[in-house]
Amino acid sequence: MRLILLGLLLIFFTTARSQKKSSQQDDWADQTVSFSDAIKAHLKKYNTQSDIVFEKGDIAKGQALFDSLVQNYLVGSRFNDFSLKSVNSGKIKLSKLKKPVFIITYASWCVMDRGEIAALNKLSRKYAKEVKFIVLFWDKKSEAKKFGRKFSGSIEVCYANESYRNDAKIVATLKHTLGFPTSYFLNSNLEVVDIKRGGIKVAPRTPYRESFTQNYNLFNERLTEFMVKKDLVHEQLAAAPDTD
Repeated sequence: MRLILLGLLLIFFTTARSQKKSSQQDDWADQTVSFSDAIKAHLKKYNTQSDIVFEKGDIAKGQALFDSLVQNYLVGSRFNDFSLKSVNSGKIKLSKLKKPVFIITYASWCVMDRGEIAALNKLSRKYAKEVKFIVLFWDKKSEAKKFGRKFSGSIEVCYANESYRNDAKIVATLKHTLGFPTSYFLNSNLEVVDIKRGGIKVAPRTPYRESFTQNYNLFNERLTEFMVKKDLVHEQLAAAPDTD
């Protein structure tokens, strides 16, 4: 009888501990900082430091500062659940996509490299089942729609602009912080997996085929890394520290 009671007590305490740990993990996940809050908390210091190094012409140091900002403060934050306006299909709420998301921001006055759009089109077809591709133009709908015709049907072309009242939040959070072109890699829980700024620097007069290949290789490398890391961030955030 005593052994039975000891066994029951052991089961009770094991179950209670497991439930407590599960509750701690849920609380930990609920406390994940939003991307906009993370940006607000750390951007000023980053801008001050980067202005100094870029004035000195130290491009490598400037890139290192950006990477440090991303990896130490932005990765793992929860991207704001924006409703993006598509040039073709109304609004797209990010949380309803239920899959990893790749967002790249542009503007019509920011000239893209030769072969860059073609490279993105090919990659969007390659990763169509695994990743939702979104191109976000900081433009009015009419301008975004002109460029939207150049992109594959597997890429959702969206737009946002200061002149539209409801776009203030997304413009302030993305355009006026990290600039453009900037690539955002989000997992299916909208947690930031990585952020990359800029693209490849293709030399003037580079043949089209070579320019396309350089752009394709760059974005393919970034997407490959993203696919490898997309589940790791969520696992790390969900693993609450055991303080018992």
